[in-house]
Amino acid sequence: MCSRCGHCAPLVDGCGGGGRTRKRSPGGSGGASRSAGTGLSEARAALGLALYLLALRTLVQLSLQQLVLRGAAGHRGEFDALHARDYLEHITSIGPRTTGSPENEILTVHYLLEQIKLIEVQSNSLHRISVDVQRPTGSFSIDFLGGFTSYYDNITNVVVKLEPRDGAQHAILANCHFDSVANSPGASDDAVSCSVMLEVLRVLSTSSEALHHAVIFLFNGAEENVLQASHGFITQHPWASLIRAFINLEAAGVGGKELVFQTGPENPWLVQAYVSAAKHPFASVVAQEVFQSGIIPSDTDFRIYRDFGNIPGIDLAFIENGYIYHTKYDTADRILTDSIQRAGDNILAVLKHLATSDMLAAASKYQHGNMVFFDVLGLFVIAYPSRIGSIINYMVVMAVVLYLGKKLLQPKHKTGNYKKDFLCGLGITVISWFTSLVTVLIIAVFISLIGQSLSWYNHFYVSVCLYGTATVAKIIFIHTLAKRFYYMNASDQYLGEVFFDVSLFVHCCFLVALTYQGLCSAFISAVWVAFPLLTKLCVHKDFKQHGAQGKFFTFYLLGMFIPYLYALYLIWAVFEMFTPILGRSGSEIPPDVVLASILAGCAMILSSYFINFIYLAKSTKKTLLTLTLVCAITFLLVCSGTFFPYSSNPANPKPKRVFLQHMTRTFHDLEGNAVKRDSGVWINGFDYTGMSHITPHIPEINDSIRAHCEENAPLCGFPWYLPVHFLIRKNWYLPAPEVSPRNPAYFRLISKEQTPWDSIKLTFEATGPSHMSFYVRAHKGSTLSQWSLGNGTPVTSKGGDYFVFYSHGLEASAWQFWIEVQVSEEHPEGMVTVAIAAHYLSGEDKRSPQLDALKEKFPDWTFPSAWVCTYDLFVF
Repeated sequence: MCSRCGHCAPLVDGCGGGGRTRKRSPGGSGGASRSAGTGLSEARAALGLALYLLALRTLVQLSLQQLVLRGAAGHRGEFDALHARDYLEHITSIGPRTTGSPENEILTVHYLLEQIKLIEVQSNSLHRISVDVQRPTGSFSIDFLGGFTSYYDNITNVVVKLEPRDGAQHAILANCHFDSVANSPGASDDAVSCSVMLEVLRVLSTSSEALHHAVIFLFNGAEENVLQASHGFITQHPWASLIRAFINLEAAGVGGKELVFQTGPENPWLVQAYVSAAKHPFASVVAQEVFQSGIIPSDTDFRIYRDFGNIPGIDLAFIENGYIYHTKYDTADRILTDSIQRAGDNILAVLKHLATSDMLAAASKYQHGNMVFFDVLGLFVIAYPSRIGSIINYMVVMAVVLYLGKKLLQPKHKTGNYKKDFLCGLGITVISWFTSLVTVLIIAVFISLIGQSLSWYNHFYVSVCLYGTATVAKIIFIHTLAKRFYYMNASDQYLGEVFFDVSLFVHCCFLVALTYQGLCSAFISAVWVAFPLLTKLCVHKDFKQHGAQGKFFTFYLLGMFIPYLYALYLIWAVFEMFTPILGRSGSEIPPDVVLASILAGCAMILSSYFINFIYLAKSTKKTLLTLTLVCAITFLLVCSGTFFPYSSNPANPKPKRVFLQHMTRTFHDLEGNAVKRDSGVWINGFDYTGMSHITPHIPEINDSIRAHCEENAPLCGFPWYLPVHFLIRKNWYLPAPEVSPRNPAYFRLISKEQTPWDSIKLTFEATGPSHMSFYVRAHKGSTLSQWSLGNGTPVTSKGGDYFVFYSHGLEASAWQFWIEVQVSEEHPEGMVTVAIAAHYLSGEDKRSPQLDALKEKFPDWTFPSAWVCTYDLFVF
């Protein structure tokens, strides 16, 4: 009886809070008291955790290496990266390939057809190759970038169909695009994908294995025009009706591994096909849900095939080194041959699998349900139906309910104040997270206000040393205060157990919330609940008997190995994707605030199951002092401007992006008279720092020439190439002589007529370069009811104006279209204001002496993308 009481008393006393002063005995189930000196050594704990995280990071880095076993590469039936590299170097040697340019429409198309002809000559007689050059015209609306309408005319698609000699009724589509953005060779986006597809076509066509279904290779020539060519193919090409699924090859970076970041919609059999066939899998349902949330300002042809073709597919993209995506540095030499090899191995294997699969022919039977899928360090992919995932998740939740319920629902004389301490611990944890987030946000806002944003852009470790250490230090500080002043008489072991339970409960709440929302990403929370719970149950007996000794510490860390390894793997992907994006996310989003928030969230997650170590350790003074010192020194260095955001290092450039548009603007009144005309170079910096780093090098670009919004003109009266005006509100307008392109744009009103339903129909005609933007603003009392674009219903952009993106191929007839205006009341200032901007992205018209001279002044750590344009505004 006495012995039993001796075991119970410490547990009851150990549950107490700060107001309790009862003395602890050193033994018993409550764990050793603080005075017994059995707590963790602070130095050993801190060093152990540091080495543990470093080892995990090393494993993640090793998993990301491009280690590809070539084996019989180059032999019949195997993908040969050297052949693909040869294609890549030929395509990129042509230079930038904007839609409508001779480089895109003639030189690249000619090269592709030449190579396809050579492949056809070498093909096995089991297969039949058909080639078609499509030049579609069409229009559609899209809600990307706030919403706009797209119109294209005579753009180019090169389409190849590889099928059995006797033909096929079903097909799998492989898609890439050979066009590029202006001023970029577009090696990764997307010439390498087209090179991979050419080599895959060569391998499949020479294979002695018969295909059951056709494989259609689409080399599209207008993806950078916001997905126009894929729309032209899927809505107009006769082969489109054969397609049952597709694979889209894209890029959001330069080289590295190609990530499967979208699948479906539904059709889980496609994920299973990738899992079964891919030799070097790299896939994540987390990436899929993040991308489809709209957080990343990008879109791919996947959307067109899904929305306009109702076809399921797989979307892959290179994501590494997004710093040079869409810049002059996107060159063939920056893409490793191993990267091409692994992409080719995967695409070849998956296409071959699908082209011989019975499921492709009966895809509609297998279309229901989503999949949870994720790769394990690139070694293999785990995939299972989301409904199974929900069952697993709720089983894990039930295990936690049983584990915590047993403690919380026991009579008070057995559990002491556990329930109260658990709730207090939960509150302290939430307070520590909230205050740490507030702390880093204050730092980030201050850094932004003093003009030192993006100091980490070229030195990522700076963000970790500044925001990461601040987060962890604040968490440790809050819990140290709680340990010293609230839990000052409680057992270390007891507190360690309480705060482990708190962390488990928090992650369980996340698991319930994510599963309830139907998110497949909930599997991460399931991992972060199941493995810690199992670890706790395994080490509990040793912990009760011996306290937080080396054995407990070692087994605890081993038990956390899988959740922490996978978390670091995901965190790498998050920062690999988002850090470069923050350098091109516009002038309105403070990048330091975003990155500080992400880092704080990551630090909270990674520290969650180590909070109990704060209570198990004898002290936290040295750790707290070290973290604070690192944060303070980094803060001072950042404030002093020590870390420059950009780099011109040839091996690893991280340039600042600037758009320069030498333009002439003409504003007309209701009578058609030119009431205002000006010329200058319109300058847009694509990041939050604006021109602050440019002004010391080019003094004439300063705040005295800030561009002012023309309030009565759509989109402020500037020639926006795309409707990103809401992302970039800081512009500069440097006066310059007028431009005089050889191929000037013409715009005129063909007719104005009253319709039987009392609206006004305005018909326009426009001619000009391959890229034009058309803007409309309806005046007060007027609305756009219909037009001849898209599906006939006008779509507004952010701000209420209407934006139409126009492009054409090498040759095109005049663009004729109409808009219909419903007028409720007459206005002396007219019904609508319209404007048209002509963008000269290729040829001699693209340049001007003033533009060339200004570009030369920009430092080498910038990427100024420049072109000439004109802007004409009319009132009707």
